[in-house]
Amino acid sequence: MLYDAYEIQRSMLAGASALANFGAGLLNNPANPFAYFGGGPVLASALEVFAHASAPRGKPQFLLEQTMIDGKQVAVREEIVLRKPFGQLKRFVREGVEGGPKLLIVAPMSGHYATLLRGTVERMLPAADVYITDWRDAKLVATAEGRFDLDDYIDYVIAFLEHIGGQGDPRPHMLAVCQPSVPCYAAAALMSADKHPNRPRTLTMMGGPIDTREAPTAVNTLATERPFSWFEQNVIATVPMTYPGAGRKVYPGFLQLAGFMTMNLGNHLISHWEMFKHLVQGDDESADATMKFYEEYRSVCDMTAEFYLQTIDVVFQSHALPNGTMTHRGRLVDPGAITDIGVLAIEGERDDISGIGQTKAALTCAKNLPEAYRQYHLAEGVGHYGIFNGSKWRNRIAPVVEQWMASHAG
Repeated sequence: MLYDAYEIQRSMLAGASALANFGAGLLNNPANPFAYFGGGPVLASALEVFAHASAPRGKPQFLLEQTMIDGKQVAVREEIVLRKPFGQLKRFVREGVEGGPKLLIVAPMSGHYATLLRGTVERMLPAADVYITDWRDAKLVATAEGRFDLDDYIDYVIAFLEHIGGQGDPRPHMLAVCQPSVPCYAAAALMSADKHPNRPRTLTMMGGPIDTREAPTAVNTLATERPFSWFEQNVIATVPMTYPGAGRKVYPGFLQLAGFMTMNLGNHLISHWEMFKHLVQGDDESADATMKFYEEYRSVCDMTAEFYLQTIDVVFQSHALPNGTMTHRGRLVDPGAITDIGVLAIEGERDDISGIGQTKAALTCAKNLPEAYRQYHLAEGVGHYGIFNGSKWRNRIAPVVEQWMASHAG
């Protein structure tokens, strides 16, 4: 019923958004005298903000068509190199550029698409042959494809590393942003224990919940103050018949978005108020910057119920990885097996999703890792989103990642 109610509301808002957009265009038309005086500009701006906020959204595109390498403009094209039911491996091919370190960027499966890391990919393109995990919206995956849980996520990461490793350098680098830090760390431990030839050379984790007992945030509190049964009963919905994944149990993306929006509701309201003022003043460039952010932020997708619930249990409630009790298909995950992977933990001083110390805990868990293979970086004045996007990422954090990769080039 929850998902069906949302679909009805979404359909109604889609119509209202279209009408509001039409009204804003009419009021902004140069041939309309109300576009120049009276309440016309104010009403048009209000309608435009409403139309943008209520418009339905699909999967965004990366639209990364070029990059600069050694002062020269290089064309970039996307290529799907490996397809699996719940995600595909995408490569950003730099035309005419050979060699360079291979980097797997693992995007979070937390309600947003991999395009949330557009800025991350764009910044790393000049220095690396970049691949990214492009996860599918669970409501679009037919139930015949089976389940997808945390164990499957780890399997996918290993399979992606194996594929990349077969394209030249057998040991690619790996960068995990937020949520995938745990499965990527587990994959690194399992591959290290097996002396897998495609284990990563470096593993960079940014704002990841390795040990959520350290500096718990509102996200951690939400996951721990309620029993596991509460999540099963209150946030899991069934995909409606209008989607290919009809009947699949999921944690809907719209619930994830609602949670993130309410966590910082005041900031979001201020952002929309500023957008409105910019439109009234005719400052379309400033308004467009805010719109582009929310265009991406509001584009959400569903994740499978089993993956979400297992993450709540393993990562947030039982703290299985730092406690040494995490298993993968019945096999114990031992971070102590990591001995020759350069582990870099990056945290933001103002991160309100993963508190300070949560990612750094990965360095403590890898008790047999030599000092030369471990490094910690605290990005001062940086929030969660700023760790992997924006000017602070580009100018202050990315150079640390590049240097770390270069110092463990093999």
